[in-house]
Amino acid sequence: MMTTRALRCTFPLLLAAVAAACGGSSRAEPPVASAAITVNRPRVALGSPVELTYEFKVADGAAFDQDYRVFVHFVDADDELMWTDDHVPPTPTSQWKPGQVVKYTRLLFVPVYPYVGDAAIDIGLYAPDGRRLPLAGTERGQRAYRVATVQISPQTDNIYLTYKDGWHLAEIAGDNAGNEWHWTKKDATLAFKNPRRDATLYLDVDGQTRLLPSPQVVTMSIGSQTVASFPLAGSQEVHRIPITAAQFGAEEKVELKIGVDRTFVPAVVTAGNQKDTRELGIRVFHAFVEPK
Repeated sequence: MMTTRALRCTFPLLLAAVAAACGGSSRAEPPVASAAITVNRPRVALGSPVELTYEFKVADGAAFDQDYRVFVHFVDADDELMWTDDHVPPTPTSQWKPGQVVKYTRLLFVPVYPYVGDAAIDIGLYAPDGRRLPLAGTERGQRAYRVATVQISPQTDNIYLTYKDGWHLAEIAGDNAGNEWHWTKKDATLAFKNPRRDATLYLDVDGQTRLLPSPQVVTMSIGSQTVASFPLAGSQEVHRIPITAAQFGAEEKVELKIGVDRTFVPAVVTAGNQKDTRELGIRVFHAFVEPK
């Protein structure tokens, strides 16, 4: 299990993204750290999950006066910004020590963006006021440092999933068109072509512990077989569920049922503070089947 934040498409908010993460000057100052990113595979399809391992080596004598954010820019072959994955590192920079190696992994979902081909990843550190810190490495300008490349392939490389029965209409965050989710009802079905081999199902969901007295329990099944059952935490997280070829069965199409032990109606559990009268199960941000 790994917490995640989906990659956010920035083309609707390009100016805001640049303003938030592209400040700072390039005065000659000693680098505070070196940075590296390792991508778990060289080719990733639009819409697919990908693991990025970050490694910062703090310079001798470096000191951080506050907590800085990490900016991560994915740019196309023309160096045009496509999307970002700005985040706060798990260990705040105010706790980084000289000579320390800070390493962590994030699981991300590639946005369904209108681009295929070679992409590069630039990284840097910036303060809330936009000021950037110098790092050791290949600077691309404005203290953005190129640390990795990856090939983006079409979404057609993926197994296509259909949100069949038991789903409410898709919703989009008002401030970010790249942040989309579906609510289930008590039971919902995902349908897809049988991969006929072992696979991993990635299910990116969150629970509503603030609205319910105890965590909901999700049960996933194919036919009469239960393939997974787990309680939901109160934050967004990705569950990786192994499914064998035998569990997929012999049919051409697979119907995967997602059931929840309890539903809720927002208008009821908030005593009318929310106006939503739908019966809701769990909120699903991404579902992805990756054959082995």
